[in-house]
Amino acid sequence: MSPEDKKPQTARPEQADPGNKPASNNAGSHDTETAPDQKPIKGGHAAIAAVIVVLALVVLAVLGILPRKRAEAALADRTNELAAPSVIAIAPKPGEPIQDLVLPGNVTSYTDSPVYARTAGYLTHWYFDIGAKVKKGALLADIASPEVDQQLAQAQADLNTAQANANNAKIQSDRYKGLVASNAVSQQDTDTFVNQASSTAAQVKSAEANMQRLKELTSFEKIYAPFDGVVTARNVDTGQLIDVGAAKELFHLQAVSTLRVYTNLPGVFSSSIRQGEIIDLTFAEHPGQTFHGKLVRTADAIDPASRTLLVEIDVDNRDGKLLAGTLAQVHFKVNSVGSAFIVPVSALIFHSDGLRVGTVKDGVAHLIPVTMGQDDGRTVQIITGLTADDRVIQDPPDSLVEGEKVHMLTPQEVQNAQGGK
Repeated sequence: MSPEDKKPQTARPEQADPGNKPASNNAGSHDTETAPDQKPIKGGHAAIAAVIVVLALVVLAVLGILPRKRAEAALADRTNELAAPSVIAIAPKPGEPIQDLVLPGNVTSYTDSPVYARTAGYLTHWYFDIGAKVKKGALLADIASPEVDQQLAQAQADLNTAQANANNAKIQSDRYKGLVASNAVSQQDTDTFVNQASSTAAQVKSAEANMQRLKELTSFEKIYAPFDGVVTARNVDTGQLIDVGAAKELFHLQAVSTLRVYTNLPGVFSSSIRQGEIIDLTFAEHPGQTFHGKLVRTADAIDPASRTLLVEIDVDNRDGKLLAGTLAQVHFKVNSVGSAFIVPVSALIFHSDGLRVGTVKDGVAHLIPVTMGQDDGRTVQIITGLTADDRVIQDPPDSLVEGEKVHMLTPQEVQNAQGGK
């Protein structure tokens, strides 16, 4: 026996594992192997694995979302910070107690009236031009209205006819009243003539009223001055067509022998004035001169919008030095009320609810209602509303509202901003 014959023979897979089926003898087939058997996974382990996966996803999501939220919050804070307007806040300066209060006053004529036409026609003549001083009842102009004149003539004729008819009806009525007593006429005929007499008498009254109306219209063909005054406007000329009513003003008259001066006194000083006292007035047109007026009346009520009292002062102007429409400086002697603070005029906010001043506290703007005193055009005295601890916004923006967050500039920022201009 050869050495190869002595070697042990290795069994084929089919022989080594009797459980295996013999391989197929078909041509082109491949040998196959089966996977080893595995133990089934327990349900508890699968749940734990799923929870771990979910937790991992949550952690990853949180790690991705939180930085984004922080960035969005930081961006929003930065945006709000940049959106807040930058303001300059100053401390109000204490002022001297007010004893002489000077307020602007509007000078108006004592009586101011436009003159209109009450009848239609053409202007034939005017007699006074602007600046002319006229007396009450002075003839200002003539209007020709031939249509109204003809209507008046017709009304006169109608009145004559009505009077004739009424006279005839009265005669017939009286005659029948005498005849009916002797039974010469019937009672029915008598009643007819009596009623006819009453009707014609009423027609006479109607014709008289119509004629009187037309007489009044013809009287309006002449334009008269309603009071003593000066002609301040003449808006018509000879030959112009005149319409009835207030569509076009013919003349404008003002009574200027006495002038009215109106001013608004802060309500806190309302107890410092009394009716009948003499008030000093100065005018820019008359430097160095002081005029005197009499306080004749007040509104007796505080205006809730401005918290002021409307005051009227009458000034004697028979010499004609003062002109209506000018601006007066009214000097009041008032009692001191609390402490006054001086702020720039630019700090004032003219709100629909009244005068306001913007202040800053803890980065938030507040609109404080105040009462204004002395005003020199550059600074103004605030009588009520402010305290020494307030910080007043020097130039508040027009869009400033109550409770709005603002950025108060530091002195260094103000200096840098001014240096950069």
